[in-house]
Amino acid sequence: MKVVLPRPPLVLAPVAGSRHFGHGLLLAMAAVTWSFGYWAVAKPLAQWRWVDILSESLIVAMLALWLVQLRASRPAGRVTTWLCLGLAGMLLGGWADLMDEFWKFPRAFTLLMGMESTCHLVGMTGLTFGLHLWRQEQLALNALRAGRERGYREHAQIDGLTQLGDGAYLLAQIERLRRTPAAPTTLVMLGWQDLPALARQHGLAEAERLLQATGPLLLLQLRQGDLLCRYAADRFVALLPNADSALPGDLLAALSAHVHPCADGRTRARLGARMASATLDADEDGEAQLLRLLERLR
Repeated sequence: MKVVLPRPPLVLAPVAGSRHFGHGLLLAMAAVTWSFGYWAVAKPLAQWRWVDILSESLIVAMLALWLVQLRASRPAGRVTTWLCLGLAGMLLGGWADLMDEFWKFPRAFTLLMGMESTCHLVGMTGLTFGLHLWRQEQLALNALRAGRERGYREHAQIDGLTQLGDGAYLLAQIERLRRTPAAPTTLVMLGWQDLPALARQHGLAEAERLLQATGPLLLLQLRQGDLLCRYAADRFVALLPNADSALPGDLLAALSAHVHPCADGRTRARLGARMASATLDADEDGEAQLLRLLERLR
């Protein structure tokens, strides 16, 4: 069963330590509008170019949406700050470009005439530096995801409880290996024997705590290039390219030796573990091979 986590409320991350970044940006946009209204000359309606007005309005709306999405999906930090500052600069440049469709500065106002290009240049510079920091952050996060993904990332196929790839992700990886067989790959399916009893005695939340602990426990045994997924319920599957015959047994031993501390603080449960393994067959459907392993565990 796939766990669907509740949708979190929309909380915007602070930028440069301030939660009023959005208010400051609105004030800056208002200042740009005021500068046009005070110093520039309004264009007659006949000179308005409606295609340009529509396209530039959409650009401003999209930049604002990107900024909100970025703040709503990231924690505060240096990367978030630079990305938001870069987008904010581009947004101000787009807003000035839009205002330029309604007003025109006299030639004497040279500095104000370059407002659009200056904001765009500063914004793109900040965004570029933010993307450089984001790349470094991603490399660090990729290292944390080692063993949980293998050369491909799809957030919709991450199990919400264990943060491992789900059954769909596992099948996609098996199909990739079947299409490009490079080395013998061992399929190992592991599961707990007494998980239903633990759930009856201590509640479903306790069983979920055990499943959450199972992922990190098995990941400690994996090598670079191995993959661990949650296939279904308490069944976990490891894809082990070029694995020696002892590695599946080591995974089983890690589960069998685990003593689970229950949330009540008094009970320590030791559950039996089961394992079934087979060599991946490139000529057979991946789901059929997984179902065969599942039958062997029952």
